[in-house]
Amino acid sequence: MVARIALVVVSCLPLAAIAFSPASPMATGRSSLRTASTSPLSPLGNLPVRAPRAAAAAGASDISMRIPKIIQGGMGVQVSSWTLAREVNRAGELGVISGTAMETVIIRWLQEGDPGGIYKRALDRFPDQGMVKRVWDRYYIEGGKDEKKPYKNPAMWTIDPNGDLEEATVLGNYAEVWLAKHEDDGTLIKGGGVGINCLTKIQLPTIQNIYGALFADVDYIIMGAGIPMEVPGIIDNLCEHKDCKLAIDVDDSPEPVYTHFSPKAFWERSGDPSQMKRKMTRPSFFPIVSSVTLAQAMLKRATGAGPTKGIQGFIIEYPTAGGHNAPPRGFRYDAAAKSHVLSLNDRGEPVYGEKDEINLDKFKNAVKGLPFWLAGYYARPDKLQEVLALGGAGIQVGTSFAFTKESGLRQDVKQEVLKKVVTGDVGVYTDPVASPTGFPFKVLELEDSLWKEDKYEARPRVCNLGYLRTAYYDTKTEKIGYRCASEPVDIYLKKGGVTEATVGRKCLCNSLMANAGLAQVSPFKAQGSEEKYVEEILITAGDDVNQCREYMKNNAEGVYEYSAMDVLNYLWGKYKDEYQKEMNLYSHAEQAEDPKIRESLMAKKKELEERIKEVDGQLKK
Repeated sequence: MVARIALVVVSCLPLAAIAFSPASPMATGRSSLRTASTSPLSPLGNLPVRAPRAAAAAGASDISMRIPKIIQGGMGVQVSSWTLAREVNRAGELGVISGTAMETVIIRWLQEGDPGGIYKRALDRFPDQGMVKRVWDRYYIEGGKDEKKPYKNPAMWTIDPNGDLEEATVLGNYAEVWLAKHEDDGTLIKGGGVGINCLTKIQLPTIQNIYGALFADVDYIIMGAGIPMEVPGIIDNLCEHKDCKLAIDVDDSPEPVYTHFSPKAFWERSGDPSQMKRKMTRPSFFPIVSSVTLAQAMLKRATGAGPTKGIQGFIIEYPTAGGHNAPPRGFRYDAAAKSHVLSLNDRGEPVYGEKDEINLDKFKNAVKGLPFWLAGYYARPDKLQEVLALGGAGIQVGTSFAFTKESGLRQDVKQEVLKKVVTGDVGVYTDPVASPTGFPFKVLELEDSLWKEDKYEARPRVCNLGYLRTAYYDTKTEKIGYRCASEPVDIYLKKGGVTEATVGRKCLCNSLMANAGLAQVSPFKAQGSEEKYVEEILITAGDDVNQCREYMKNNAEGVYEYSAMDVLNYLWGKYKDEYQKEMNLYSHAEQAEDPKIRESLMAKKKELEERIKEVDGQLKK
């Protein structure tokens, strides 16, 4: 799809926010050290903000003066790593880390021996060192585990999680945010700020994810892949260490079900109740919405304080973005009746239409002057300028950052994708059934991945992380259970599932961990082998993945690469050079003999001069 911006914008859920997408660092087996080069501060948006290219005068958590022009999309598991978010933060824009499965990420890093002492650097700053020691002693392996042995997993999330899981979750999110906000020597970066992106659909860890991020002074919280109506109030409560609860979707439950979190009980169990006295600064909250109606509903019914119910801005995203997409209006995946096939194109992808568009004039009026960003196929400088001209605060960009040197995506995977971008367009398929969530999910058409049917069929089914499990009420036992359409079929059926719902379902939890270089060794053998199966990758990206051609370079070692700063520089000002080159074609416009042609050429030259002037104005802000 070609993104177009007029007064309508096709809407969807987030890439980040939405995207429970690719992820972290290691090149093959062992974790490689993640480094991020320094870079100068760069310009911010056209709304009232602090002066760019200078250190922020306000404190690190003073978000009232930070309205970025560019939001780096949150992509999990750990594609939006701390190294990527830190680089964008340094540049004066909003760097975002993924809050998806951070307890599993940090636990696996510790089992790899924490190469370079990266997470130790952050955990040494956590105020409760007793908690750090418990998690460290439980999972850290000096020198790293044997590659043929599986990682030790944390307990899977339930409505009543155990204390060990909560502690690991708080620490994992704290560490990732802290690393994104600080230089290697611990100096605070006074840049554009750091946000955390969480998926509304992954409900159970939400409160603990946010609490850990708050202890690291996170500046923004971004959530999509659902309707985070209760989250603004939860943020308010956590900032004051008050008890809070979150409604949980439970199939067939006769009554509402909640998961509860008590900061007081958490710290008493940890042995350090003094942490209840810690003062928290409330971060800004940006929900990702799919319609004017939803934005209005959140501003009316969200649980946060103040006239905007604890909401400080909105992100609108196209279904061209990577990861999970909002389904088209009226589309509902029905495994048994298969009624959804009527809404698929010739490739078997969901079809979006006029009902999925959003009128920006109405949206601007509905959000009461709050800033908003557009995302999905917006990684182009002309799109940034168009959004600013329409009164938006800027753009959110995900896919272009996913394959940068600083992202957490596995290095060999980056190379494979970028080589394909060079030789020809990389295909992207919007899979209506891959995700157990029921949302359409973008998949890169890579041969050596679970996109290939034979590789998908060869994978032994197992559910050992459980982030996308669905809670259900068992009428026989009158207890709550958990099931996933990607788990072993016989187990799923015993839990009341139907066979049709398992067809084509992929284990995103394990494949996205593999994308991060943190692939699990399965308890089952690979087909035709005596060796245990090792989880394989499944890469997600937006439809504009081939946009990477605009910034990628072939270095002296023959490796294709580009940096986060390459992306930012392109979005900020490279288009000025393009305008200048185009204007040079009209340098002799006034010499044209035909008056009509001369008038036309002169008008085009004047238009380009005005564009360059506008760019200069933006870059000075």
